[in-house]
Amino acid sequence: MEANRIYNFNPGPSMLPLEVLKEAQAEFLNFQETGMSILEISHRAKAYDEVHNQAKADILELMKLGDDYDVLFIQGGASLQFDMIPMNFATPEKRGNYILSGSFASKACKEAEILGRGYVAASSKEVDYKYIPTQDEIKLSDDAAYLHVCYNNTIYGTEYHYIPETGDVPLIADMSSDILSRPLDFSKFSFIYAGVQKNLGPAGVVLVVAKKSMLEHSPSDLPTMLRYDTFYNKNSLYNTPPAFCIYMVGKTAKWLKAQGGLEAIAKVNKKKAALVYDAIDNSNGFYRGHADKDSRSFMNVTFRLPSEELEKKFAAEALENGLSGVKGHRSVGGMRTSIYNAMPYEGCEKLADFMTKFQKANG
Repeated sequence: MEANRIYNFNPGPSMLPLEVLKEAQAEFLNFQETGMSILEISHRAKAYDEVHNQAKADILELMKLGDDYDVLFIQGGASLQFDMIPMNFATPEKRGNYILSGSFASKACKEAEILGRGYVAASSKEVDYKYIPTQDEIKLSDDAAYLHVCYNNTIYGTEYHYIPETGDVPLIADMSSDILSRPLDFSKFSFIYAGVQKNLGPAGVVLVVAKKSMLEHSPSDLPTMLRYDTFYNKNSLYNTPPAFCIYMVGKTAKWLKAQGGLEAIAKVNKKKAALVYDAIDNSNGFYRGHADKDSRSFMNVTFRLPSEELEKKFAAEALENGLSGVKGHRSVGGMRTSIYNAMPYEGCEKLADFMTKFQKANG
């Protein structure tokens, strides 16, 4: 790590690859000899157009998706997608189906229910979202417009390790916290969206990757900026896009390609997560993981200590040791260490070592 840099385990905004930050720093004042910063350049300029379209192409390449998919860049956070999805794809007569596997999955369903278009197809809420509902637990409604899943649950530390089978019903996934962290058969999803600030860039843009057939026609009675076809028909340039965020997403996508793509990054992510989970599993109960083992996330490791006092001490001493952002979400307490793509293996080594030493000193 660079001097004065710490290991940032925050759930988002989170670490970005150091190489990406250095590249952006180097060209910050004069982007491609334009004499302007990327923050100043027109979104109609040729130089920006190349950034925009190359980011789209690299994302589709990483996901191994063809010409039947397109990439959109939308503002408003993933939370706005909770509304846009049922507005565009559901009706009171053809409801969106939702699997409740955590806080954000439940928030998405709530927005559909406000519109009178939501239905719970499966849930693990009754056991505090400790696991991902199985295929057998999914009960689609007869009028299902789509099935919505939150593929990784940041707060509870659970992640899907299978792709739900939905037949002819479109599968929609919120991948905000595990986007491009491992290879999947992305063609099984009709619509994927992600706030990029956890795993792919800075806060300010939502990435949408979807079948063109889902994007070509939106209900005519929707306001312009709530229609997916507005973004699709104008290449996400109907209004001024968050150009700097898209520029950073593009650089991060290039960085992922340079690492060897999703297959390579997944191997590293698995090894990183194993370090932290081994520290939990070998602690004789001093650390207690929240998620069931077969639902554990590779991105967010959640656990408790014997007391809240020890948890406060753990977070304070971790920060003193250059390990930032390990405190759990206020709704569940405990600890949460987010180990997204940009977290180096060495960061997880240092965390696991700290956990072992902390246990010996306080156990």
